[in-house]
Amino acid sequence: MTIHAAILPILIPFAAALLQLGISRRLPFQRSIGLAAALSGIAAAAWLVQLADRGDLLVYALGNWAAPFGIVLVVDRLAASLCLLTALLAGISLLYASRGFDNKGRHFHPLFQLQIMGIQGAFLTGDLFNLFVFFEVMLLASYALLAHGGGLARTRAGLAYVVLNLAGSALFLIALGLLYGTLGTLNLADVALRLQTLEHNITLARLAGALLIAVFTLKAALLPLSFWLPHTYAAAGAPVAALFVIMTKVGMIAILRVQTVAFAPAAAMSDLLSGWLVPLALATLLLAALGAIAATRLRTFAAWLVLASAATLLLAPAYAQADITAAALYYLFQSTFIGAAFFLLAELIAVRRGAAADFFQPGPAYRAPWLALGFFLAAITAAGLPPLSGFIGKLMLLSTLRDTAEGPAIWIVMLAAGFLIMAALAKAGSHLFWKRKPDMPPPAAHATAWQRTVAVLLLIAAGPLLVIFARPVSDYATRAATQLHAPGAYVSGVLGSAKQIDTREVLP
Repeated sequence: MTIHAAILPILIPFAAALLQLGISRRLPFQRSIGLAAALSGIAAAAWLVQLADRGDLLVYALGNWAAPFGIVLVVDRLAASLCLLTALLAGISLLYASRGFDNKGRHFHPLFQLQIMGIQGAFLTGDLFNLFVFFEVMLLASYALLAHGGGLARTRAGLAYVVLNLAGSALFLIALGLLYGTLGTLNLADVALRLQTLEHNITLARLAGALLIAVFTLKAALLPLSFWLPHTYAAAGAPVAALFVIMTKVGMIAILRVQTVAFAPAAAMSDLLSGWLVPLALATLLLAALGAIAATRLRTFAAWLVLASAATLLLAPAYAQADITAAALYYLFQSTFIGAAFFLLAELIAVRRGAAADFFQPGPAYRAPWLALGFFLAAITAAGLPPLSGFIGKLMLLSTLRDTAEGPAIWIVMLAAGFLIMAALAKAGSHLFWKRKPDMPPPAAHATAWQRTVAVLLLIAAGPLLVIFARPVSDYATRAATQLHAPGAYVSGVLGSAKQIDTREVLP
């Protein structure tokens, strides 16, 4: 059974989607199947983490066709941890959505499961063409989920999102065609091996690599391709936006994986990220911080916060250093949960404030001490203040980036962005919980469903829990980063013993 563990994070949501489509008019059964699939997905991902932490790659060849000719899924510590993160986030978001949001349109549940399938597949695949396939599954589901519930704002955001991502998909196909025409393979391990000895068509290979990176930076919302994210995420429904938080991380991880395994060890490709990724990431971070302080409502602030975390994480692929990657992974874990928490908090606060919704303006008097405490804890984590995990993640990144050539600029921008985000959070909290408008009637009494309360509390709990378990999580991140930065072991593990002699000759 262990040999089939790698496909479970993909197979479980796919099977759940098929079952839900078969009973599309029975919402309670769809909910039950979705929640059961979410729990199964968490268990399967946790099992993968345990298996991956043994140190060996788990390579699953579909149809028993060996790489590089067959389709393979590759589980290392990085892929396993991201599968677990996705499963946890998806399960919490689905629990929140199961209390009414899912009945605002048709086919929410199968689309949600297909979205999970696409994200998990993107983390697990060892083949660039299948990375494109899983990207498309993820994006097609996200188009429909974004429009779930209707409304002009979601329709407008959806149109812009679709057009931009269709352009990205076209570039992705062009890049894959160039790469296959140059190297004769799209298996990532085989690409890494062949780039070592490439003597002809180096310019075409570099062009293909540059196009791939451009597509991934679009998914990760790097400037100048980042303006779609705040508008799109702010327009999405709360549980959909919460799941979307992981999607920018898919782009960042794709850059990190391809750069570390295939491009960095090859002399012809090693400088593809040099000189431009760090400045653009810092510019994106500064833009996100300014957008956060200019935001007029909490859901828009949350969208800018997601962009800020994505920009911070994009610093990691620019450096081929395991300690920086390890710090970025810890930061990725905590920023994903907190970013999702703000989207759910925004909706719950909007319901309590009636006509004032989640706008940063005085509203009616209402009592929700647990929401205020949850917002306070989430704000401390997002601002990077001690003692919660946001502070630890930011400190780890700043410490590891201190001695790089761009270290001083990174420190200045990250600290300035942190100050702006902290000021934005202070403004948001004062308006949402303290400032009152006496002439505004309070909304009707509204009891928050336990599913929504539990979902929000679970996301917020990530802040203190990642402090309590900071040592084992950071140690695992270090082991994952060390394994990632050993591309020779990846190539040998995927291509098998027939390629091990060649691998030792050309890869570190």
